[in-house]
Amino acid sequence: MPRSVRVLGPAVLILVALLATFAGLAYGGGAAPYPIQDPGPIARFGLPIAKLFVNLGAAGMIGALVMAVWALSPKRPEFDLALDVAAASAAVLTVASAATGLFTFLVVTGEPLDLGEAFGQKLGQFVTSIELGEAWLTTTLVAAAVTVLCFAVRNHTALIFVTVLAVAALVPMAQQGHAAGAAGHNAAIAALGLHLAFVAAWVGGLLTLVLLRKRLEADRLPVVLTRYSTVALICFIVVAVSGYAGAALRIGTWDQLGTPYGVLVLAKVAALIALGLFGAVQRRFLIGRMSRPGASGARDFWLLVVVELAFMGLASGVAAALARTATPVSEDAAGSLARTPAEILTGQPLPPWPEWTRYFTEWSPDLIWLLACGFGIFFYLAGVWRLRKRGDHWPIYRAVLWVCGLLLLAYITSGGVSVYEEYLFSAHMGAHMALTMAVPVLLVPGAPVTLAARAIRPRKDGSRGGREWILLAVHSKFASIIANPLVAAALFAGSLWVFYYSPLFRWSMVDHIGHEWMVGHFLITGYLFVQSLIGIDPVPYRLPYPFRLVLLLGTMAFHAFFGLAIMSGTGLLLADWYGAMGWGTDALADQQMGGGIAWSVGEIPTVALAITVAVQWSRSDEKESRRSDRHADRTGDAELEAYNARLAAIARQDANRS
Repeated sequence: MPRSVRVLGPAVLILVALLATFAGLAYGGGAAPYPIQDPGPIARFGLPIAKLFVNLGAAGMIGALVMAVWALSPKRPEFDLALDVAAASAAVLTVASAATGLFTFLVVTGEPLDLGEAFGQKLGQFVTSIELGEAWLTTTLVAAAVTVLCFAVRNHTALIFVTVLAVAALVPMAQQGHAAGAAGHNAAIAALGLHLAFVAAWVGGLLTLVLLRKRLEADRLPVVLTRYSTVALICFIVVAVSGYAGAALRIGTWDQLGTPYGVLVLAKVAALIALGLFGAVQRRFLIGRMSRPGASGARDFWLLVVVELAFMGLASGVAAALARTATPVSEDAAGSLARTPAEILTGQPLPPWPEWTRYFTEWSPDLIWLLACGFGIFFYLAGVWRLRKRGDHWPIYRAVLWVCGLLLLAYITSGGVSVYEEYLFSAHMGAHMALTMAVPVLLVPGAPVTLAARAIRPRKDGSRGGREWILLAVHSKFASIIANPLVAAALFAGSLWVFYYSPLFRWSMVDHIGHEWMVGHFLITGYLFVQSLIGIDPVPYRLPYPFRLVLLLGTMAFHAFFGLAIMSGTGLLLADWYGAMGWGTDALADQQMGGGIAWSVGEIPTVALAITVAVQWSRSDEKESRRSDRHADRTGDAELEAYNARLAAIARQDANRS
């Protein structure tokens, strides 16, 4: 079985996926003839099949790269074979994306397939001038670039960037998925993007494992399986949460589960539950049995893998059919909802009037940051538990501050502030100040790098796990530059001016990706600045305590000057956005209020930072005094006696001269 599984596993995956696609299209009507401008059966069936191979190609590409950077050792043949799998899968993705772009053009325009010059011109205009065509052209080009890089790059560190590029190939697909109506467009993009990326890592990782079977020795296989199992568990959680969020946006109400789209969603959910059970059996029983000397669980494991791949194929085929099935919540809802200027600009219905209580009762969940915060809290507490289990001490205040910081981050990105920041500049500035100042002040004392270095077990086979990647990033040349106190202060203060007085501000408002970039950027720059002042984690260089206070006061004065500039400004930033909301508010007055928030609210974290620096300075002096006292006790005040002897000798010399 272990030999034949390398052929049987992928074959079962593809065969079941194709059968599920055809069955889903037949049941959901995704390939039914169009009443007007029917593109023909080739385009109607070709499009979902091409998308299926897009999904499978992306899975093989991303899954193999994730296994290479996380589970495999560059010192072993398994590493190069995984990169070959990634390259072949990226080539499949390239061809499938190009075919999907072609079939999409045929379906959208109703043009018959032709090899003439006129057809080529229309197709060229579609992929270079129309957003939908540009998305598939971008995916094709990125996949082609990844194909070449997987052959050319063998450096372990550089592969991280290749993996990021591979995941970026999914972004255009996420942006062109079911919009779920105007009321949830941004949430639908985030849910679909997470779903695509983590499904790819999950399915592709298992497929890569099957193809690597010949290169993995009996004692090596359980080690790699354990690492993949950790990845699969994380992927299962993210896929389940994002899948539920996406389905809720597209289905609307529970009674819509009886529609063809709803039934297909239920079929996909059933496959997901089965995969979760298979993963639990794999992690809890079979890997342990295979790790024992003389174990006999290999045959059962590979049988389970083939069945698991079959269910993955089922889920992939249903997903391809769902992409061509009409959703119960109409994607044309934007036209009916866009009644006010605010709704036209944001694509969202107006929230209730922003009374102060609304900032604590309204919610707009951002799955990306909610999941990041959830995993951040879980892994941190797991690390603390591991330290305490082996008898090591970890201050409780660090864990409390870390958890509070991530809970605050979750609120800022998904709570009332996030709801109103699209409509009110003051709310946007409040979120900005919290991200760049309040959240880092809580997170930095948590010392996550120190905890990771102590709690995560080091690897000895040449592969890189969480500990190795974190320490590599912290000690890199790039990190040494941006962690320098002066550079961190410049990024912290300068980002304010560059962001608000450049096209970046508009990008963060009109594009959900821009918004996510904004959150990440200001969180990181704030973290670096606070780390340079009160951080516990190791950094290449720290300023002496007096200079830290000077740097803090100077930077915050610059920060306050920015707030005053906004307060006293008479020109409206993003006038065609905040000035066109039509909410009955004075946009300029609200902007000046935002400047006041930037000027005044920042004082609270500044005071907290100044007090913390002063306390650390005092404790540093106390530690130095205690060190000197211990040294004096060990040497019997030898240094003091030697100093007094030198003074006495000098005095005697002066007396003799006189």
